[in-house]
Amino acid sequence: MAAGNILIADDDTAIRTVLSQALSRAGYDVRTTGNAATLWRWVQSGEGDLVITDVVMPDENAFELLPKMKKIRPDLPIIVMSAQNTFMTAIKASERGAYDYLPKPFDLRELVSIVGRAMSEPKNRVRAAPDAELDGMPLVGRSPAMQEIYRALARLMQTDLTIMISGESGTGKELVARALHDYGKRKKGPFVAINMAAIPRDLIESELFGHEKGAFTGAAQRSAGRFEQAEGGTLFLDEIGDMPMEAQTRLLRVLQQGEYTTVGGRTPIKTNVRIIAATNKDLGGQIRQGLFREDLFFRLNVVPLRLPPLRERLEDIADLAQHFFVLAAAEGLPLKRIEPEALERLRRYRWPGNIRELENLTRRLAALYPQESITAQLVDMELNVDAPELASGYSAAPAAGNARSPEPEKYQTLAGAMERHLSELFHAHGANLPPPGLYHRILREIEYPVISAALAATRGNQIKAAELLGLNRNTLRKKVRDLDIRWMRTPR
Repeated sequence: MAAGNILIADDDTAIRTVLSQALSRAGYDVRTTGNAATLWRWVQSGEGDLVITDVVMPDENAFELLPKMKKIRPDLPIIVMSAQNTFMTAIKASERGAYDYLPKPFDLRELVSIVGRAMSEPKNRVRAAPDAELDGMPLVGRSPAMQEIYRALARLMQTDLTIMISGESGTGKELVARALHDYGKRKKGPFVAINMAAIPRDLIESELFGHEKGAFTGAAQRSAGRFEQAEGGTLFLDEIGDMPMEAQTRLLRVLQQGEYTTVGGRTPIKTNVRIIAATNKDLGGQIRQGLFREDLFFRLNVVPLRLPPLRERLEDIADLAQHFFVLAAAEGLPLKRIEPEALERLRRYRWPGNIRELENLTRRLAALYPQESITAQLVDMELNVDAPELASGYSAAPAAGNARSPEPEKYQTLAGAMERHLSELFHAHGANLPPPGLYHRILREIEYPVISAALAATRGNQIKAAELLGLNRNTLRKKVRDLDIRWMRTPR
């Protein structure tokens, strides 16, 4: 007996064939079509227990059809696929009631797993239609790493779950927090941000919770805190790792009981605020050092969201650079275009300042140079690659997609460079050594690109990748899981 009936709509014959074969092997009855009109007719007549549809089809866009299908059959799970894999595509799919969204190319096993999960869930997942058309694109990038972020955000928009965003400085943590607010159910409320590292430690409690007149010297009148300002909306706590222990205790009470008291006040105040926290620190290490409360960490880390550094999403650099050039032009600077050789320079750079550094670079290039085309020479000048202390910002490895195994004679050079870099790091800190855990952090930084490159070279074949690396297959599988390394397969 078949596990259910699935309707597939995609104008690509190869995609239809691959999906039909995979789902048929999984025990489902499958019907396929290359147009939206046939899909709509099937859904109207009551056919299908689940729909898989592409967004762009010859006769109609799935985003226009999806609300009509949900209106007549609100319990019908619909999985949306798209090669237009942007942040807004994921959000539109979620807003229009899709069960899930998959960017192309997708992992076939993941899709079959999603179908199984959708078919086994109670048929009561009704989503509200959007109350306004979604415009603009607050996040840019089509890399697999960003696709995972988009899908996570689409699922989190209409919830009030507390989220912990981690990532290096300049990766866009506040931008993600604003997207969660601006496209979520609290978008009509205020978005209030506070940076813990930018406020004197003795003033953080007053900034967060407000104070009463006379609460301390200089408190000439009552002042509202950020919780009060964010009522009904979202409070973004940036650099949460810099919050002093006393304020952590008070924040924990808010998260546990949903109320707070002002500094100098006695009456508890109920609060209705969504909390999004962010950090570029290793909070686990801070907990071990007694600098961060473990119970507060678990309250904040309900949904962890890690933003990848720019060096892990080099394929996004072209889109990001173009995006920043357009923004600069909107502010009155000349519109620039970047030459392929210059783009290659950008892809080889390590980007210690991440997206913020790239944005600053594009603004400088737009403001300082009259020529319309940005050349490799201009990029070299602005990145100061002739300066010995900065030339190491360039990676000797070729860009993603052109990776080759390093020649054996280069291993010793690489090891020597790493040894010199670490020696300089320790000497630079002197008596104030880096925080504990440096070994594991550096090991992760090395393992992630090495394993990713091996998987890329073997097209995701873990047996061959393990042989290439000289690892046991089970060891490699564990490292892939622990490091959260994803390999996107292209269906054949």
